Amino acid sequence: MTATTNHARPVTVRQLRPADHADWVRLWSGYLAHYDEAMPQAQVRHTFDRLCVGEALHGFVAEVDGRVSGFVHCLFHPSTWTPTDYCYLQDLFVDASCRRVGVGRALIATVVDFARDRGANRVIWLTNEDNVAARSLYDAVARTTGLIQYRIDPD
Repeated sequence: MTATTNHARPVTVRQLRPADHADWVRLWSGYLAHYDEAMPQAQVRHTFDRLCVGEALHGFVAEVDGRVSGFVHCLFHPSTWTPTDYCYLQDLFVDASCRRVGVGRALIATVVDFARDRGANRVIWLTNEDNVAARSLYDAVARTTGLIQYRIDPD
């Protein structure tokens, strides 16, 4: 998927692949630092490998100017409320040098398309209430449920 942003910098989103390991680890480290978290290297590798297999967890990366600049991870789960699965957008991160040029929006749109293609009836995610920068994007593309959960119904 390629999307042209308002800033005329093309964003290409594709599935995560094994060759992306170094770029993904760089971004994952930034993501963990944002949340003031640490993770053992064995778990980092395990997470990456699971995302590349694409069975339970699914990973996508965004490229800007040929550089991996963001990622999104999602998974599907059954719902007691609907006959089809929900798609849970678990992680989203964009390198600081590529924020506000449409990368996050393109990554979310990719998950919505992926969910639609797999028959899910909604995409949901959570964020911290004080994550003002992310919430400005989320408020523009989704609706809040009052639980600081965002939802998109991919029709």
